[in-house]
Parts: sequence; structure tokens; C-alpha cells
Amino acid sequence: MKLSETWLREWANPALATDELCQKLALCGLEVESLVPVAEKFSGVVIAQVISVEKHPEADRLHICQVNIGSDEILTIVCGATNVRPGMKVPAALVGAVLPNNVKISRGKLRGVVSNGMLCSGRELTLAEEANGIFEFPADAPIGQDAWDYLKLSDQIMDISITPNRGDCLSILGMAREIASITACDLNISVIPAIDSAVSDTLPVVVQAVAECPRYVGRVIKKVKADAITPIWLTERLRRSGIRCISPIVDVMNYVMLEMGQPMHAFDLQKITGGIEVRWAKSAEELELLDGQVIQLSPDTLVIADAKQPLAIAGVMGGLDSGVTSQTQTIFLESAFFQSHCIARTRQKYNLSSESSYRFERGIHPVLQVQAIERATALLLDIVGGHAGPIIEVVQKNQLPQDAVISLRAARVHHILGFKIEDAMIEMLLQRQTFLCEKNATGWQVTVPAYRFDISLEIDLIEEVIRLYGYDKLPLHHTVASLQMNTRVENKVDVALLRQSFCDAGYHEVITYSFVSQKYQQLFDPLCAPKVLANPITVEMSVMRTNLWPGLMEVLLHNQNRQQPRVRLFETGLRFVPSSEKADSFVQQQVVSGLVSGTALPEQWGVASRAVDFFDLKGDIENCLGQILSPHALRFKPSQHPALHPGQTAEIQCAGRTVGILGALHPAIAQTLDISGNVLLFELLLDELVPVSTPTAVELSKFPEIRRDIAIYVDQTVPSQLIQDTIENVGGELLKEINVFDVYQGKGVPADRKSIALALTLQHSSRTLLDEEVADVMGRVISALKQRFAAELRG
Repeated sequence: MKLSETWLREWANPALATDELCQKLALCGLEVESLVPVAEKFSGVVIAQVISVEKHPEADRLHICQVNIGSDEILTIVCGATNVRPGMKVPAALVGAVLPNNVKISRGKLRGVVSNGMLCSGRELTLAEEANGIFEFPADAPIGQDAWDYLKLSDQIMDISITPNRGDCLSILGMAREIASITACDLNISVIPAIDSAVSDTLPVVVQAVAECPRYVGRVIKKVKADAITPIWLTERLRRSGIRCISPIVDVMNYVMLEMGQPMHAFDLQKITGGIEVRWAKSAEELELLDGQVIQLSPDTLVIADAKQPLAIAGVMGGLDSGVTSQTQTIFLESAFFQSHCIARTRQKYNLSSESSYRFERGIHPVLQVQAIERATALLLDIVGGHAGPIIEVVQKNQLPQDAVISLRAARVHHILGFKIEDAMIEMLLQRQTFLCEKNATGWQVTVPAYRFDISLEIDLIEEVIRLYGYDKLPLHHTVASLQMNTRVENKVDVALLRQSFCDAGYHEVITYSFVSQKYQQLFDPLCAPKVLANPITVEMSVMRTNLWPGLMEVLLHNQNRQQPRVRLFETGLRFVPSSEKADSFVQQQVVSGLVSGTALPEQWGVASRAVDFFDLKGDIENCLGQILSPHALRFKPSQHPALHPGQTAEIQCAGRTVGILGALHPAIAQTLDISGNVLLFELLLDELVPVSTPTAVELSKFPEIRRDIAIYVDQTVPSQLIQDTIENVGGELLKEINVFDVYQGKGVPADRKSIALALTLQHSSRTLLDEEVADVMGRVISALKQRFAAELRG
């Protein structure tokens, strides 16, 4: 939220420098994200009055102006603005003036006429983003006064980050109240007088949705001059708060919202048929909003309507047809309390955003509506004139938020904070926040105002106490920890060890959202119906993920868009899949998923660059799982998955159970997402990764190993893993290791077969092997291979 420091200090002005005040706010959870001047520095610019305007004889678009700058001398200044006219008061940059961006003004000739200065636009003084002619001062602006001083530009714009739970701070009143409680300075709140009715005009108001709108306040004001000019003090305060000026009536509505935190709306009464109804929208109703959008309303949308049609989406945005214009003569002011959940749902449903909905979503003061309408009425009567009618109020008090009464125990405060704050100090801190404290035997009975929606429990009050006391005043303690050795369960996967293994392999761990878009869900798991969120944060986070790949792909795209082609990622988290036991229910499963893309190795001179492939990822998985599982427990079996390449997908098995899948990204998905390069993915079910045996220590043999190599021809469809399993089954205890060191297809090998060369390592634990024993093992191996695979020994 942006606001003027000068305006804020009119309400609460602690004896602190700006930087000190910002630090205080940050320590209390209200961080000042930026602090910028309201305008770039300029000098030598004064308020001047245009005496006469003549056409330039040599240029159709230039004017020769005689300007009174408050001295005896009348200056001649050449100006090209179309809105310059006699009598208007303007900023005149005199000879020697310095404008923003260090622009220096000097005397010069424009088409033969000497110009003794320059008449400035708002943009040239950094008071506006667009140059809509010469900036105009009010008629009562004193001629000759320095423009910088008149506009009070020695001010700064504070951009304060308001957390979602502190809707009470989204106004000058709220921030001043907070500063007064933090710094113990005075809070200067002016009494808002009631405006006497000058006319008896009212408008019938019927609230049908009393739960969603328990208070609705309105007022009719007749004979307004909607084409009046908004005073410069008001436009400047709006500008410094990041609000664009529109018209005097709308500007007053925005001003009261900024000042008091109560969103308001003004209707053109001549465009209202009958009276006002606060109701749910009817089927097939449409509404053209102030921003030009035409919305098809659904029956769960709260609207402000008349007898014929909807006029506005309650608390979000007004309708174009009932809005005020420069021809409006009678207006109806609206100041209402809408429940935050209703406005939040509506805003998200239609993807609308406004300053009003931003405040209603976070909660507004439930008793501020009458004061706000009185304040707005006073401003409007002063700016656009008119005659105000009586206040119309429809209220259902039992539906309004009530003050919360919470028991606060002194002992609990001391226990939670870890040190003792005196009872008198606790009571004083809470009273600064206008909380009522009634002392009892154990502590206090605290009454919290209804506008503090963030406080409902005792722990909230304790947080408020330390927040106001000061986190920087927390005493320092030496950390005390009892050291003990934790028991490690050997038949359960150590997730921390697995994560460390992937990090050691060069992967980066990421954390992504559990919510994904419907589009990504359909791409990566089209066969699984996800859990759809009833109230999603955004459209891009509307369903629960059934695997972790959508989030990983978004991280990949983010990196590729920033010229980071080599990416290795993994994430441990939960996926949410339909239950096989109960219909319409879901179960959460802990998984570890990963992704690799780019080159196999970082760029270097020692090894030729090549793209990462299926076997690189397979090797990484084997190495990482080898830290927690038996090296021979994993098996890889050809498989299919909608998101993976049909010929480069494998199911990962452990002790006969399916524990995961890996493969290359499907080319169609890569094309849809505009992904460059090769991408490979994997996913492992952590609950299924159970070690098949408990590790045991064995003594290393002191006797020599014997290696025998064999090369065989087999059918090209026979997996090498199946060959190794067969050899392992018949090799017996003497066989220690099997290694495939060559696979060949080509010249000299039949077209439907392949050559595989394997190295067999044999060893006895207590003696040297005999040749006969080695020959017996090799004979059994060759016989088994011939029998099962019709293998032929290669000569």
C-alpha cells in the first residue's frame, strides 16, 4: 500500500526520523518496501498567472504569453500547450531554473520571439505520467510563490507491505493507529460531524442476503456539479497513494477509502429504477462493468441491483450503466459491510481486481460505514455542492462481527516467550491497541475490537504482546541441547540419505506447489482424475497434483528461459491420487521425482560434449538407490506412460514390486511446452522402497580372484539383465561379480542377433580355487545360457 508520509504524520507523528520509523514498522511486521520522493527535485519554478495569449506570427502551434510572476515585470514566454488561456495560474520555470533530469532553463528565441522561461506540464515536473497540457493551479494559488513549497513536495511515498491478515492497516487511519501503538505517540483523529439533511429524499433499500451484507448505508445528494474540478490537495494525495484521478465524485470515494479504509461507491440516481436491492444474481443476468467487461453473472454472485437489473458486483466493481458522469445531477452513495469470504469468492470467480475488493477480502471495520458516508458527504458538499438527504441504514447486528473476548494468562505469556514481561507492561501494550483489559486472578479478560480479524486465540494475543514489546528486545540465551544417538531403523528408507545422494550426484533440490493447472495435469497424467479445488488461489493452481512432474517442468522452463540449458532437479513431496478402496476419495503418497536436461557433463575441454540420455539417468538412480538398497535389488523393465517416450520408458522394480518409473519426455509434450533439448524424468514411491535385506558385514577374502570372459550370440530382444540373472542363479557361491563389457551388432553378426561379452569374477573366501572348480562353474553357466536363450559361444 502506497501512502504519503506527510499525510500519515498528520494523524500520528512520532518523534522519529523517517528511516527510524520504517525500521520500527518492519520490526512489527509492516515492512516498508520502498521510500521514494513524491517528485524529482526542481527549483526556480513559481506560480504565475497568464495575462494574455496571442498567436505566434511564425508558428501555428505556438502562443506568445504575457505572464505575471508576482514582480513588477511581466515576462514574455512562448508556449506550445493547447490549454493555455488568460487568467489561468500555471508553473513558470524562470531563466536559471533547474527541472527534473537536470534540465536547465535559459533565455532563448523561438521562431524569432524571445522566451524568458517555460510554462510546465505535470509530466515535466514529474507530477504526472502524461502531459495533458500546462499544469493548472487553483484560482486562489498565490502568485510568485515557489511551486515546490506550495505543493508540499518535500514528502515521500511509503510503499508498505501489508500482510493478508492485517486488513485493518489498509488506510491512513489504520496505519496511524498502528504507529501510535508502536511508538506511544498521540493519535490525532478528528471528530466527523453529522451532516444535517437539507432535503428529505431517500431511496428504498432491501437487503435479501443479510448474512453476506449485514449493514448497508446509503444517502441521496441532489443538485451536485459533477463537472467540478477536484482540488489539487486531494488529487495530490491520491497520486501519492497510486490512485488515478477520474472525476471529483469518484475521487472523493477513493479518498475516503484511503483515509478510513471503507470502500464506497456512487450511483447516478437518475439511472436507478425503483430502489436498491442487495441480492443474489439471477440466471442469465449480465452486467457491463466500469472497465468495459461484460460479465455473465452466476446465481452465487452477490449484486447491488434495482428493480430492473444488476447495477454492481457487490464489493468488487460497479456497473457502467449506473456510474456517475459529468452530466450527473443526483447521486446515491453506498457504504456497506460485506463478508470477506463472499467478496473473495466472487473476485476469484471472475478474475477481477479492485481496491475495494482488496480491502473487503481482508476485512473492514464493521461499524465504520456511517462515519465514512458522513465524511464523504462533507467533502462532496464542499467540492461539488448539492443538498444531502438523510442517512438510510439497513442493519442486522447479529450478523456483524462481534468483539472477541479472550482469556490471557500471564503465566502462559511467560512460558511461550521464554522470559518475563511485567504485568503492567503487558496491559499497557494491549491498551495501546485499544484492547480492553479486565484483570483477573490468572491474567486478563481481553476484549478485542471486531476490526482485528487476525486475533481470535490466546496465542494471537501473546504474539501481539511481543510484537509491540519489540522482537529486538528478546533476551539472548545460550542454546542448550541434550545429545543422544538416535536409533536407525535399517528396514526403512532413510529419506535424508537419499536426498543427500541426489545432491552428491549434482542434482538441485526444489520445492514446488502441490497445486497445478488443469492443463499441466492433463499433459502429464491424463488417465488420472485429480482432486479439483473448490476455491483455488489462481486458475493456474486449480487441481491437486497426481505427480510432481508439472512443478519440475515449470522450473525447467524458468531456467531455460534464462539461458540455463543444463538442469538437474529432484523433489521429495506428496502426490494425491484417487483411492482404490473408496470412491471419490484420495490418498497421499510420498514420492521423490526428478528431471535432467542438457548435456551429460558440464562444459569442459577433457570430454566431448554430448546430450544426457536414458542410461545417464538410469545410472544416477542406480547409484543413489544403491546407498539405501542392495545393489542387486533393482530391475528395469520396459513400460509405457502417457507423458513419456514409448520406446524410452522403464518401470523400476525392487524385489518384484513396482517402485517407480523413468523415461524420456514425450515429444508431443515437449513441442506443446516449447521445450528445447532432451528431457528425462523419473518418479519413485518412497513407501515401496523397502530394503530387501539387512546389511551384514563379511570378511574380505585374502585369496586371488579368477576372471573368465565369455562372448555369446543371443536374440537381440533378450535384455542383458536377464542374462546376468541366469548366470547368477547357476553360478553358486563362487561367483562374485558379473560385468557386461561389450555389446555389438553389425558386420559379422546375424541381423536378428547381438553379441554380448561378459566378465565373470570367481573367488573362494578361505582358499585358492582349483581349475576344475572354475571349469565346473563356467560349464554350468554356458549350458544354462544355451538352454534358456539358445546362446552360441563366439569364437
